[in-house]
Amino acid sequence: MAEVMVRDGTWTFDGEILRIVPGRDRSVKKLRQMLGEVQVPLEAVAGIAYEPGKKGGRLRLRLREGADPFAEATRGRIADAADPYQLAVETDRTGAAQYFVDEVRNALVIEQVPDGPTDRYLMPGPGMPPVLSAGDGSATFDGESIRLEWNWAAEEAKKSAGVQRLPLGDLLGVEWVPAAGLESGHLRFRVRNVTAHKLAPKHDPHCLVLWGLDKETRTAALFVSAVLSRLPHPAAAREPAALDTPGPAPASDPGPGTGPGDDPDALLRRLRELGELRRDGVLTEEEFTAAKQALLRRF
Repeated sequence: MAEVMVRDGTWTFDGEILRIVPGRDRSVKKLRQMLGEVQVPLEAVAGIAYEPGKKGGRLRLRLREGADPFAEATRGRIADAADPYQLAVETDRTGAAQYFVDEVRNALVIEQVPDGPTDRYLMPGPGMPPVLSAGDGSATFDGESIRLEWNWAAEEAKKSAGVQRLPLGDLLGVEWVPAAGLESGHLRFRVRNVTAHKLAPKHDPHCLVLWGLDKETRTAALFVSAVLSRLPHPAAAREPAALDTPGPAPASDPGPGTGPGDDPDALLRRLRELGELRRDGVLTEEEFTAAKQALLRRF
């Protein structure tokens, strides 16, 4: 077994599972402590590196895209020090860190683990997150639905709409934009067949305004990853059949002469359907573009 134990935390590797336990030192970010122990299966690892520095160095674990809902939720939205897949290593532990890297890399080669994206989550999301208190309201999640309630700072449009209950089955996705400088951020829940997300965040009854507080960011990270882990994997949105478009889903093996590449009229119909979904607000511009490209590749 390979192990690196430092003030920032402890990483162990038994050949199959990489266990990450945050340290208890006051310098360790609260988000990592709230997340707790993380178990990363070898098949979820894309790479690992040790980066030396003037005062020790840093272990950095790179996961395969789409393997972890927490990584999907927080990408580019939290500080490096709050990232559970980075570990600050003291100077006297650099040898152990380099040995750790070699052991994980050797296992990746022996097991022939690909470093490309996955089509399913290989790790569970966090458990039920705490209540997310935002600038103009709060959100709770029970595993099946999200409940949004408004406070004194909410605009009249949200107060008039009242408490919102959003079943997971109605959600198309979650949009998290952190606050930047003097600009507020937002957490928007995109709901099927609803165009309210075209409104400004402060008026959208499916959206919370974020003020950028540290506690708010921590709970948002846990909240969003818990929701994502229970929604269809992002890879499902890359194929038109997974976008809830009209008509039956194609069979797993449609056979020759039945794909859109063999029927130009069918291709045009699918493109029109995608355009209508975008116009009605069911698909974002990004989702529409991805679906159209996937359809054209098949043609």
